[in-house]
Amino acid sequence: MMPLWTGESIANATGGALSAPFSVSGVAFDSREVRPGDLFVAMKGEQADGHAFIDRALAAGAAGLLVDRPVAAPHVRVADTFAALEALGRAGRARTQAAIVGVTGSAGKTGTKEALFHAFDRMRPGRAHRSLKSYNNHVGVPLSLARMPEDTCYGVFEMGMNHEGELRALTAQVRPHVAVVTTIAPAHIEYFGTEERIARAKAEIFEGLVEGGTAIIPFDSPHCDLLVRAAEPYAGRIVTFGLGEGADVQALETMATGDGATLVTARLPNARLSFTLSMPGRHWIANALAVLAAVQATGGDLGIAGLALACLPGMAGRGARYRVPTADGEALLIDEAYNANPASMAATLAQLGEEPAGRRIAILGAMKELGAQSEALHVGLADPLLSAGVDFALLVGDEMTPLAQALAGRIDVAHVAGADEAIDRAAALLRDGDVILVKGSNSMGLARLVAALVGETA
Repeated sequence: MMPLWTGESIANATGGALSAPFSVSGVAFDSREVRPGDLFVAMKGEQADGHAFIDRALAAGAAGLLVDRPVAAPHVRVADTFAALEALGRAGRARTQAAIVGVTGSAGKTGTKEALFHAFDRMRPGRAHRSLKSYNNHVGVPLSLARMPEDTCYGVFEMGMNHEGELRALTAQVRPHVAVVTTIAPAHIEYFGTEERIARAKAEIFEGLVEGGTAIIPFDSPHCDLLVRAAEPYAGRIVTFGLGEGADVQALETMATGDGATLVTARLPNARLSFTLSMPGRHWIANALAVLAAVQATGGDLGIAGLALACLPGMAGRGARYRVPTADGEALLIDEAYNANPASMAATLAQLGEEPAGRRIAILGAMKELGAQSEALHVGLADPLLSAGVDFALLVGDEMTPLAQALAGRIDVAHVAGADEAIDRAAALLRDGDVILVKGSNSMGLARLVAALVGETA
């Protein structure tokens, strides 16, 4: 196999000094994630200096180091390891002939990124690349670019932000052929004040489009026109997707199946496709339409993309489903614990309302970074909870206090301070036939609740 990078190519990309020849098959900046053959980038963080973990990285099998000081191992020495990682990412982008897709949005970006990867990987097995986990920030994006093999045919990169200007910097590194905005919602609104400002910040992704590139925009969003106007100076083509009449990529018919999947007939420019979508929920239909729009924009095979959408695996924290034993049978647990904002809460609650269930239980953690609108946006979850026919709501976190008060006397509700109390309550709560949705901002720690419940099946 060709190495991902040689020491010489790393030195050339970063302007560093090579101590001795080496080659690497991967890149990591967290010593706990180093695998044999990796390049370990020793970066200085807010809490620790990566140089303190060089011995751990070498013990894990690191084949070379990117450092800012001499060390007793093969390395490239640079003045600033973070700047060097950015330079290595730019070099990774510059050397590939791959079709590159950038994905952002207030919700759905990780799921859409993963679905696109599965579609592209079916088209060219082993030649598709994507950012792992949610490596979508100022460190994760250059890392993901640096990890991209030179012979990649399709690359998919997630880009996130919580302040203006951040996406502008990221998209300049990714330089996508296709830029996707999944949706606009009041995520991180604490830093923006209005959804319109969020939409403008998300639209920065279009500024990095290569000449003639395609902008893919949510037609059903109230900010569709704003996004279109923002894309026009940079995009050679603009494609909208959605369920509403007039979208360029539109779901003409949808029908839920008995196993949680959805049959979808979609109209695209010069094409029509019927496919099964394995992931349940109206929000996933929109994600799938964005995927098809991006596949068509890259010249990919729509039929293979449809097959990939039928086989998408559930992602931990983002829709994975587990059968959990109860004292009298088993319950279905839907794991959406990775993150939450008002739009994604409403979407997953709507899906919960469509699940056949003895009881519908919502375990909801507080939504963070909502600023002055936090109380109103949390209270705004009352209607989605009631519309979904939720029988019991277990609310977690101080920010949930107004919602608990709004629901009192309307449905059965309990309010606890943190994940530990929620774990204790949930373990004694479940009965046969229950369907439980677990969702909240990642910092609420509800992934531990999911692990505690699912671990009982081992």
